[in-house]
Amino acid sequence: MALAARGRGRTAPNPCVGCVIVADGRVVGRGWTQAGGRPHAEAMALAQAGVKARGATAYVTLEPCAHESPRGPACSDLLIAAGVARVVAALEDPDPRTAGRGFARLRDAGIRVETGVRAAEARRSMAGFLMRLARGRPHVTLKLATSLDGCIAMADGSSRWITGPQARAHAHLERSRHDSILVGRGTLEADAPRLDVRLAGLESRAPLRVLLSRTAPDADAGWHVIADPQDIAALPGDHLLVEGGAAVASTFLAADLVDRLLLYRAPILIGGGRHSIGDIGLGDLSSAHGRWSIVESRQLGSDRVEVYERERNEG
Repeated sequence: MALAARGRGRTAPNPCVGCVIVADGRVVGRGWTQAGGRPHAEAMALAQAGVKARGATAYVTLEPCAHESPRGPACSDLLIAAGVARVVAALEDPDPRTAGRGFARLRDAGIRVETGVRAAEARRSMAGFLMRLARGRPHVTLKLATSLDGCIAMADGSSRWITGPQARAHAHLERSRHDSILVGRGTLEADAPRLDVRLAGLESRAPLRVLLSRTAPDADAGWHVIADPQDIAALPGDHLLVEGGAAVASTFLAADLVDRLLLYRAPILIGGGRHSIGDIGLGDLSSAHGRWSIVESRQLGSDRVEVYERERNEG
């Protein structure tokens, strides 16, 4: 899964998959889905392993594909040809072109197959691919950087900087893992954000800049404009990062389009500042409960980052 994360935000329409091949207790091949979706993780790992793959175990985060493609052979066929003895996979591929056929093909070739290993973590690692299949839209992360009392800026709008350098670096790493990044018209006019990735070695991984606005911006080229949050379905890629202000955050939350909440909290109190979100359409307090579960929490310098996931029945 750590290998798979290297391709996140760059593999659509294919999922970001990781593969490790182990022979005699030693890793002999590593692979992850490359930019644009090819080569697949298994193909990369098998190429590295070479003849050492024969009799080995292949660990993979998703069922090896079974469908033919002009871009390359099916990974289930590659594993069979390489002579692996065992395949351990986290998830069955929900893509109807494979959906169990890859496992069946491996078993028919005499390869032992184990499934469901660390499935929950694997679903999280390829949430964008699964969300696109389940709901026809990208997986949405809402990023908020707030004070302890929930403010994102002073009353006059000044917000540089609420969080420290470690938290800001982490936020840039998050940008590098998304296909698109969205802000609203107010943020564009107030801050003229670059929305790029300012980490050494990852500068080329800046996501597509998206503006939520009913009118075209008075800005330089390179902005993709959508008029309604539901329009995210037509965006390229499977991962969208929302970095807009309170209005945009509230709009996406009210539309129930946020799947992951990335909350950076600085140990400061602002008082009469600008709050992170406004009305999100809750009718009563009881409906606010049971929507979010925390999946990660850690310290970043003086700040703390918490990651929450929306509780859903699918995706």
